[in-house]
Order: sequence, then structure tokens, then C-alpha cells
Amino acid sequence: MKVKSSKSTTRKRPLIKTQAVVPQDSSTGIEKSNVKKQILVSATLMILLLITTSFVILYARGYRLFVDKGAPAVSKTGILQITSTPTSSQVYINDHLTTATNNTINLTPNKYTVKVTKDGYYDFQKDVQIEKEVVTGIDALLFPKSPSLQSISTFGVEEALIDPSGTKLAFKIASQSAKRNGIYILDMTARTVPILQGQSSSSQIANDTVDKFSEAKLSWSPDSKQIIASISALQTPIPNSPEDIVPEPTITAISPTPDLATYFLLKTDGLNDVPQDITATISENLDLWKTQITDREKSRQKSLKPKVAEFSKKYFKLLSWSPDEKKILYQASESAQMPTFLKPRRIGNNLLYERRDIKKGAIYIYDTTEDINTRIVDTIEIQPSFNWFPDSEHLVYVHDKKIQLVDTDGANLTTIYEGPFLGNFVFPWPDGSKIVILTNLGNTTASPTLYTIGLK
Repeated sequence: MKVKSSKSTTRKRPLIKTQAVVPQDSSTGIEKSNVKKQILVSATLMILLLITTSFVILYARGYRLFVDKGAPAVSKTGILQITSTPTSSQVYINDHLTTATNNTINLTPNKYTVKVTKDGYYDFQKDVQIEKEVVTGIDALLFPKSPSLQSISTFGVEEALIDPSGTKLAFKIASQSAKRNGIYILDMTARTVPILQGQSSSSQIANDTVDKFSEAKLSWSPDSKQIIASISALQTPIPNSPEDIVPEPTITAISPTPDLATYFLLKTDGLNDVPQDITATISENLDLWKTQITDREKSRQKSLKPKVAEFSKKYFKLLSWSPDEKKILYQASESAQMPTFLKPRRIGNNLLYERRDIKKGAIYIYDTTEDINTRIVDTIEIQPSFNWFPDSEHLVYVHDKKIQLVDTDGANLTTIYEGPFLGNFVFPWPDGSKIVILTNLGNTTASPTLYTIGLK
């Protein structure tokens, strides 16, 4: 029996094209919402930051918000920044107690009288001009009404001479034995502080066992490292330098007279066991020192603007430069009108004390950096003595048997000491803490000695 085989056919299923359906994620909308919020917060913070920054800038420049007749208004002010030594002093503005140092005060543009006071100290007073959006500074240095007086040398002192740097004091002693008599150096920068009266950091550099150094005429070298001692002669002081350069008041040169005197070159950092006799070469040594002084002055003159240098050469009789070499103390050689060399003028400078009209014979200070000229003494009958205070902002003014301190703008002339002292032997301590004087305290039978007048 035949069995019929049949082909089994596989039925092909039709391909159905389907499009994938992406489901809408609900988190996408939330993310978009969060992004918008972040942008909004960032923009808000940026706007607040800009507003705050603008407010701080305007506040720093002196703008103030106040209410005028019930309506808000903005006022442009200036800032007075006032500091003092000692600190925490009272500040009066136009005789009204306003604040204490150290502080800043916002004031409407105008002229004000500022007074700084503290118990036990002399008042400080200065006029200032406040301008809008400008910071004006005052640094008040107050001096005690009852300064302390302390001896810093044990034996009687014959003479004292400050060095060009203002840090060393040479003096002579002649009332002791030959070994103790001689020349001494007081280092005023030494860290050792006298504990008892009569103690000091002075050291002997020459004694009378070799020659009469206690009777010598002394002259400092320009670099303060050496001293020339002239002994046993009739000596006439001569200028340190030619007339066209500044005569340094702290250097006293001596007349070269080798046939009459003996000259020694002494080092100042220790005892000269065998002093160097330079009698045969004294002229060469003095010429070398004059050359050093001349070169230094030329360097200073080069720092001046050409027009300033030309004017000063014609109208200034230079007395000395300030310790920071930015100010010139001078006596007017002729009357003249000083032109303005710095244009425009620097903002914030106090010009209320400026004097561009210079009068022959008067004493002035010219600030080479700020182009400000101020008068210190109007007329001089007897030549006074001036020494720069170490901060370059004050002068020590010795006249009429008084020791006074005055600001470089001529304000705040303060009498520090009115007791007995000899000649013009008055020297400020390098840190400004005291002033050294030579005095016998009015006892004519006693040899004079060195004392300090405490200023702090």
C-alpha cells in the first residue's frame, strides 16, 4: 500500500513594521524646572553681589544715604583717617569730641580743625581740607608734658658730636685718669638698655696715654666709620665742602695745619691702641672726605626734577636733607615765587600750610616727592639750630634756650625742654624715643654730662 507523502509547508508570518514608542519620562520636566530655578537663583545672587559691591565701592568713596525732609538722599563725603602715638587718644572735630584714634571719620567736604588730646600729653592740632571721595590722613605724634630726665654718662663730658647717620655720638672726657680720659663713642642703636643711671653702651676709642685726646677737635668721616682727631693747635673750623653743596651739620671738619697740630685717624668700632698719625697726609684725607660728600650731594641732586634742581640752586641755601632724603631743609637766599612743579597735584595732600612765596632769610622745608613747600621760621635774628627727627616728619628746633619739636609743615610747635643745657648739643635718639642733651642741670661747679629727655 502506497503511502502518499505530502510536503509540509511552513507558513511565513508577515513582517510587521513597528515603531518603537519612547515613553515620556516624568523626571525630565522636573529637571527642566530645577534648571530654571538654578538659573533664577544664580541670577538673583549675581544681581545682589553687584548691588552689594557697588554699595561697598560707593561707601568706600564716601557716599552716604540719609533722609532729607522725609525723602532719601545720597551725600558725597570725604574720609578722614586719623592715627596717633600713643593710641586711643581723643579726637575733636571743630571742638566737638567725635571719636578716638585710630579710626576713620566720614565728613562732608569742608575745612576742619582737628585736635587730638590725651591726658599727660601736649595737644596736637591741625587744619585739614576734606574733599569728596578723597581719603585724608593725619598721623598725630603727641609729646609728654613731663618728660623723664636720665643720665647716660658717668663722668663729666667736654663736648659731643653726632655722626652723619645720626646713630653714634662721639664725646670727650677729661676729668679722670689718663687711661680713662679720651674719646668715647655712644652707639644709640645698641639693644642694651641702661638699668641704672650712668650706665650706657658707650665705648672708649682713644685715651690720654698716647696724646691729649681729651682736648682734641673731632671730625666724623662721611661714612661714620672713622674720626679725625686734631690735637695741640689753634684750629679754625672750615666747611666740609665747597659752597655749592650741602654742609652737613653733623660733620665738623678741621683746618689742615700740619706744622702746628698732630692729626690722628681713629676707627670707631674699638679702642685704638696705636692711633694712626696722618699729620703728613691730612690734606689728602680731608680732600677724600670732601669728594665723598660732593659725590653724595650730586647723587641727591640727580634725584630732583631738572626744573626743581635749577630753582633750588638759585634760591636755596641748603641746610640738610631729611633722613629719608625726600625733604630739604633750606634758607631762602632770595625772595621769589616758587612755581608748581608737580601737575596735577596729588589728591589727599594737605595744602593748607603750603607757602610758594619764599622770603629771603626765612627757613623752609621742601618735599621733593609731593612738591609741597612749607615755612618753618619767618625771620631769624640769631641763627638757631635744627636737627631732623628720625621720622623725617618733625624738626628739633633749638633757640632761645628752649628745645622744641615742630611738624615739617610748621604746625604744632611744642616746647619739650626749657631747663639748662649747653650750646646746641641736642640730638634725637634714632628711634625717636628720647633726646640727648649735654647739661650740668644748672650746677656751675659740676662738669656737664649727657642726659636723655624721654619722649614716650
